[in-house]
Order: sequence, then C-alpha cells, then structure tokens
Amino acid sequence: MFDGALEKAISPKLAGLPLPAAMMLPGGRRIGSERPKLTIGIRRLRALSDLARGAVGRLAEAYVEGELEIHGDIRDLMHIVPALLEDDPRRPPARTLTRWWQGLRHAVREHSHHSRARDAAQIQHHYDLGDDFYALWLDPRRAYSCAYFTDPAMTLVQAQEAKFDHICRKLLLRPGERFIDIGAGWGGLLLWAAEHYGVDGTGITLSRNQYAYVNGLIEKKGLQGRVRMLLQDYRDVDERVPFDKVASVGMCEHVGRRNLPRYFDKIRRLLKPGGLVMNHGITAGGVDNRDLAGGLGDFIEKYIFPGGQLVHVGVMAEAMTRGGLEPLDLECLRPHYAKTLWHWVDALESNVEAARRVLGDRADKTIRAYRLYLAGSALGFEQGWISLFQILGSRPDGVVESRFDAGTALRARQSVYPFDRRYMYRDRDIPDGRPLETEPACDAATEVVGP
Repeated sequence: MFDGALEKAISPKLAGLPLPAAMMLPGGRRIGSERPKLTIGIRRLRALSDLARGAVGRLAEAYVEGELEIHGDIRDLMHIVPALLEDDPRRPPARTLTRWWQGLRHAVREHSHHSRARDAAQIQHHYDLGDDFYALWLDPRRAYSCAYFTDPAMTLVQAQEAKFDHICRKLLLRPGERFIDIGAGWGGLLLWAAEHYGVDGTGITLSRNQYAYVNGLIEKKGLQGRVRMLLQDYRDVDERVPFDKVASVGMCEHVGRRNLPRYFDKIRRLLKPGGLVMNHGITAGGVDNRDLAGGLGDFIEKYIFPGGQLVHVGVMAEAMTRGGLEPLDLECLRPHYAKTLWHWVDALESNVEAARRVLGDRADKTIRAYRLYLAGSALGFEQGWISLFQILGSRPDGVVESRFDAGTALRARQSVYPFDRRYMYRDRDIPDGRPLETEPACDAATEVVGP
C-alpha cells in the first residue's frame, strides 16, 4: 500500500519532467515513459521517497553507492534536476526550524573542520587522488578553477591561459616583484606569472602530490631560485618579508565562513602597504542559501570537498574589509565556470576507461561521484545557485585596525591600483563588444552515465 502511494506520487512527477523519463523498480516493474531518453533503476524503495521529495543529494549518494543506476546522457540528467527540485524546502530557505538546524550544523562545521591537521587531511582527500586522474579531464596545465572565455570559440587550454593572464594583469605584476599564490594547485598561475611576468614566485599547498609535481616542473623549467613551491598551511607563511602581490584562487572555499576575516587579515599582513590581492573563488548564488538545494551540498561534503563552505559575494567582500583589505574591483565569471565545467564533463566522459585503470579499486565510486559533481556543478552555475567572483583588493597605505568581532576601522589612502579598468583588458578580450555566449545545458550527446 505504501509502495503504491509512492508510485502514485512519482508518476505525475515523471510525466512533468522536460524530457521522457522512466523508473525501473525492484523486481522489474517500470513506471513513466514508454520511450524514455533517461531511465533510473532503483534497488531500494527509499529512492522513490527521495525522488518524490526532490532529495537529489540522497539520490546522488545512492548512485555512488551502487543502489541506483542511471541510463542515459548526463546532460539529459542535469536537464531534469531543476524540475525535481521544484518542491525543495531550501529554494527559497524553509521554515524557521529548518533554518535553525542549518545554522547549527554550519556552526559545528566551522568550529570543527578547520584546524591545521583537519584542513590538510581534507585537501589531501580531494587533491591526492592521483595526478593521472586529474590529467585525464583538466587542461595540460591542470588548472582546476574557472577558465576565462574571452571568445566563445576558445579551447579550454586557451581559456585557462586567458584566466592566468587576466589575473596577472589585474594584479599589475612586474618583473622582480615578490608574488605568492595561496593554494597554488598544480602551479599553472604560479609558473605563468614567473615565465610571462618575471616575478619571484612562491606557491603553497597542503597537497603532497601537488607539492612534488610543481617542484618537478620548477626544476624542469630551470626556475630554481626564482620560483618555489612549499608544503605549508597559509597560517604559517612567514610575514617578515612582505609580498608585493597575492593571489588566492579557489582557496577561500576551504577556509570556513567564520575564519574568512582572519584569512584576509593574514593576507593583509603578508602584503606590503599598497600591495594588491586577487581573490578568485566560488560563492553562494543567494544571500541565505548556505547549502545547495536538494541536499547537493551534503553530497559534495561527503564525497568531494569535505569542509568546503560557500558564502555570498557580499559576505566575502565584508570579510575582506574586516580583514583590513579594501575591495577595489569585483567581476562575476559565473557563465565562464559553467562552460569550464562542461569541458571537464565531456573530457571525463570520453576517458572513463582510462580513469578506471588509473584509479584501480576506487574507480567505481570515484568516477560516479565526479560525474555527478562536475555535471551538477555546471548546472548549479547555469542556474545561478552558485557563482564565481574575482575580487581585487589592496592593503591600504593608511592605518588599519582589525577587530573581528566589532568590525574594522579601515583608513585607506592609495595603492598601486590606478582606479581605471582599461589596463586590465586587451582588444582581443572583447570580441566585437558581444556578450559571452554560453552553451545550453543539454545540447550534445555524451556517453551513458551508468557504468
């Protein structure tokens, strides 16, 4: 009887999806379209309840754990997710009790997830899966952050190089300047800045794999003495000799909401007076939605980025100010990240068998998790649930008194920033003045989602 009620609740939901879909129940019974483009096979009836409630995070977890199969195109799968989420209580934020619970859970995360040891373990959990796995779907420089498509026809390689150059130009990098990249990844920006702008570069990471890989590149390129990669927590970077410029790309998401003012205060203390910082990071799409809808945030927390937290860009700018930095320029790259992620999705889909060989015993769960994570993130950026902002800031020449609880008394004078955006762009960056053209969410065939 209970199963029958669930079927009655599911059938109209399937019929209302934007493409024909069906569900295979335990025992072989099928409900939904007779000619589906997408079929979901379940092994436990709990998935019916999750589908009825729009709990796509729980469905994603069931897929990773092998309790659910998805047969069809991954872009088609993402095409139906917004319809499944229509009744989700966190779009917009739900009743007072739900908001109270979310706030309590995030407070616990903020206090427990960001010790030095825990941060190192969380970063290694994600980035030390193996360099060969990431090399299958990232560009050759392994840039694991939003690219910058100054022309819609750009390849991913060109767009990632454009992103490196855009950041370097915004920071007004000059030969001989001391530059630090906090969370330098596989060294793409760090090495670009050294080779094209002549800086004395330092990168830091908590990933042992990235540390070894970048130092190998430094030696191969003959950049010893001018570029270095350190295995180090950002809180431990030496402040005695300040830097001219600082980059933080994809790092603020790992810091924790509560720690953001302290993070930016650390950056201020690393900077010379008048120096510039570029903070490039993912933000929440709305003011109140700390979690992604439908439990997707919980899924990403468990399988991909433990300890990650997103805040609205307004919170990020406030945290920078509380840390004693003056925000100077803000640019939204949200559509660029959707386009970047679809490039990654297509690359992973075309290299599934190679990924299986690289990952070995971990292959099934890891590949399933990353398929959903990358495609779901692309959808999130397209829908505006999450966003990406570059915030250029400076350490003011004036006196800055940081008081994290009571606010910051910031007395700004001037920095090296010319307060004129023209220096950031070249003619090739603005193709005929046209807005960026982005790909639709579901417009091309890819391999089947289910292994």
